[in-house]
Amino acid sequence: MPASTTDQHPALAALADELDRTLAPLDAASAQRYPGDAGTRQPVHTVYVPADRYTEHTTAEWGAEARAALDAHRPVLRTAAEELELDPHPPLLLDRVLAKLHREPVEDLRIDFEDGYGTRPDREEDAAAVAAARALAASTAAGTAPPFSGIRFKSLEAATRRRGLRTLDTVLGTLVETGGLPPGFVVTLPKVSAVEQVEAMVRVAETLERAHGLEPGRLRFEIQIETPQAVLGSDGTALVARMIHAAGTRCTGLHYGTYDYSASLGIAAEHQSMAHPAADHAKAVMQVAAAGTGVRLSDGSSNVLPIGDRDAVEAAWRLHLHLVRRSLERGFYQGWDMHPGQLPTRYAATYGFFRRSFPQAAARLRAYRERTASAFLDEPATAAALAGLLLRGLDCGALEAAEVVAASGADQPALKALTRR
Repeated sequence: MPASTTDQHPALAALADELDRTLAPLDAASAQRYPGDAGTRQPVHTVYVPADRYTEHTTAEWGAEARAALDAHRPVLRTAAEELELDPHPPLLLDRVLAKLHREPVEDLRIDFEDGYGTRPDREEDAAAVAAARALAASTAAGTAPPFSGIRFKSLEAATRRRGLRTLDTVLGTLVETGGLPPGFVVTLPKVSAVEQVEAMVRVAETLERAHGLEPGRLRFEIQIETPQAVLGSDGTALVARMIHAAGTRCTGLHYGTYDYSASLGIAAEHQSMAHPAADHAKAVMQVAAAGTGVRLSDGSSNVLPIGDRDAVEAAWRLHLHLVRRSLERGFYQGWDMHPGQLPTRYAATYGFFRRSFPQAAARLRAYRERTASAFLDEPATAAALAGLLLRGLDCGALEAAEVVAASGADQPALKALTRR
């Protein structure tokens, strides 16, 4: 006689026990390799500043320059926002952007000792490393540093390996001497072309932690994807996936390098862009490789700067608005900014994205949680995505806690529970 719906057949119960035993190693490995999102805030951008131009006042200076650009060209940005339908209320959107530029103009700062700094005599780079670290420590102590910061040092390729390690060691040593690593401090590993370089970076991190008395696992890094070999290795596999797992728990992000990658493929300079099909391919591979690992994604940058006359600023701002929104729509919630004039459009596009998505996302989430009638048949995975969108909007300041609770019926703890943060 077949078992009832409440009784399990003995043979099936025995098989379940056996599967628990035989699949236990796989279960453990999957949990380790794919732990899911870390549940922490992700910055909406990374600002790159050459090391010799960085001071403890850089963040404030970028904010002031960005506000001046917005004041000088506000009608231009308002018109572009209206035409691109960034937000139903462009004037209110720009007021929010201006408030952000006063409150927190830079979310993530990378002091650049690589391409943005170039090759200098050792004595000069040594001095720049000490000065930059002291400036970062001073701004951290004063409470004016961004919530996320770090350095990009020269790559582990043979030509730059020793110089890069020397700078990293100098910066870390100076920071430890002047108060310790700032919260949210990471380093960027550029021009990665082989899994072995990531494995080497893990050894570097372990060695530097011991040398400077840092807690094991404290030194974490981003992998910059800017070589074709990182996307497709000589064996035909996507090496970026292996790189993530080779880093263990130390890799925090994959950052796409627009121009090095494009140039490596032979794409003419005028066609190098975050929106080029070759860029989309690379970023799609990155996205699949990072899924479920907790490693965040960052798009690249636009090298068209909003400087010059009104027409030049308008053209650069329109392009940047389009590119940032395009990245957001494709699930890349972070990008690079290289000039203070890009901050108004970074936040306008980002805030517009979250505010346009907010009403429907909140309504769908409320219907899901309260099990009320809705035009959408949402499942737990979609509910997690809806909650994640609202949390990202809260994190960057595009949304306010009170309006999210009023519209969705969920406060931040409830949203985090839905996203499994």
